Amino acid sequence: MENTIKVILADDHEIVRNGIRLLLETEEDIEVVGEASNGEEAIEVVRKLRPDLLIVDIRMPVLNGIDTTARIKKEFSDTKVLVLSMHDDEEYIIKSIDCGADGYLLKDTNKPEFVKAIHSTMEGHKYFSGDISDILVNHYLSAKKSPSADETSDNASDYQLTKRERQILHMIYNGFSNKAIADELQKSVRTVETHRFNIMKKLGV
Repeated sequence: MENTIKVILADDHEIVRNGIRLLLETEEDIEVVGEASNGEEAIEVVRKLRPDLLIVDIRMPVLNGIDTTARIKKEFSDTKVLVLSMHDDEEYIIKSIDCGADGYLLKDTNKPEFVKAIHSTMEGHKYFSGDISDILVNHYLSAKKSPSADETSDNASDYQLTKRERQILHMIYNGFSNKAIADELQKSVRTVETHRFNIMKKLGV
C-alpha cells in the first residue's frame, strides 16, 4: 500500500511488542516493519529501515527512551517518535518533549486513541492523551505562576487567549476533564477539545 505508515516498536518486553504488533496489524495503512528491545538497537533498526514512526518505551536497558528520542530526532529528523509508556511522571513527559518527541501516550490508552495518535503525528501534529496534556498545562502554569513585577505587565496578554479559552484553561488547571468542562459550559466535548488544542498551540505546550 503506497501510503502505508512504516512503524518500528522499541520496548524491552517482547510480550508488549507482540501485543502492539497484533493491535496494529488490523489497520490497513499501518505496518510494523521492525522491533528493538533497547535504545541502541532501536537506533540501529531505524538507521537500517528508515521508518516513518518509532514507537518507544521510556524505561529500556542500554539506552533509555528519552535519550533514544533525542538521538533519533538529531540523526533522522524525518522519523516521528511517539512515546508509549506506563509512566505519567511530569519529569519523564517534559524531558521527552524537550528531546523532540512528537507525542506521549500512556500504556492504558485504548486502540482508537492509539491509532488516532499515530495518524496525528504523521500529519505533523503533536499528540498527547488527555491526562498528559493536563500535566503539561499544569507544568506550564506552575512555571508561570510567580513572574517578576516587570514581567507581569509584559506577559499578561502575550498569548492572546480569548475569554473562553482563559475560562477553560482555569478549569483544566483545577482538574476538570473535557466532559466535565463541556457539561459545565453546556458545550460539546469536541468544542472543548478544539479550545484545548487552540490553548496549547497559543501557549506553545
